[in-house]
Amino acid sequence: MNKQSNLYTIIYIVILVAVVGAALSITALSLKPLQTDNANADKMKQILASVHIVAENSDVKSTFNQYIKEQYIINPAGTATPGNAFDINVAQQVKLPIEKRQMPLYVCELQNGETKYIIPMYGGGLWGPIWGYVSIDANGSTVYGAYFAHQGETPGLGAEIEKPAFSTQFEGKNFFKDNRFQPISVLKAGTKPYAGEDYVDAISGGTITSKGVESMINNTITGYEKFLESVKSTKQQ
Repeated sequence: MNKQSNLYTIIYIVILVAVVGAALSITALSLKPLQTDNANADKMKQILASVHIVAENSDVKSTFNQYIKEQYIINPAGTATPGNAFDINVAQQVKLPIEKRQMPLYVCELQNGETKYIIPMYGGGLWGPIWGYVSIDANGSTVYGAYFAHQGETPGLGAEIEKPAFSTQFEGKNFFKDNRFQPISVLKAGTKPYAGEDYVDAISGGTITSKGVESMINNTITGYEKFLESVKSTKQQ
């Protein structure tokens, strides 16, 4: 075949594209299990961070299994069904009407024997998605710890939601006040809530992201209201 012909050039390009495409596909498929493992390990570390447990990459799975004793799927009626909470897509569930949601719940047992309920959350910030995990004491109301993260919030402003200076404010706050269920508010410093709910200070200069955290908490935690009420009632008996 004449190497100077247009037909040769076309055949050469087609073969080259096919070979490169096949090589990229094979590489992507071979790396996918590793990427999935890394994503799962990062998720486990975030869940554990909400109960103040730091896990090293080398033993994050064993640490997760050591402390996370049970996993449940929570429906809007408050029924907890044993299941694989880890595989529930929270981002998809929070977009559904509350009456159709199936939400994950992790039950953590600390070394001192205390039980904590860990609730995953997902919402939107200024520039992209935000998410987090809030752990609640066995009384079904008091926040034990919180962890928040983001995809692309502004450094020094909205991105501060991932810093302990913001997340530690939630510790000791309650979702029930005077026996009423009230999600925790995120308010501008010096501002007081209207309905007497617990609140934390918003990030200075990060108002939109801060309100995104508040909306995320409100939208997510409402789906767990019946479950938390049942936990609270059981604890009081």
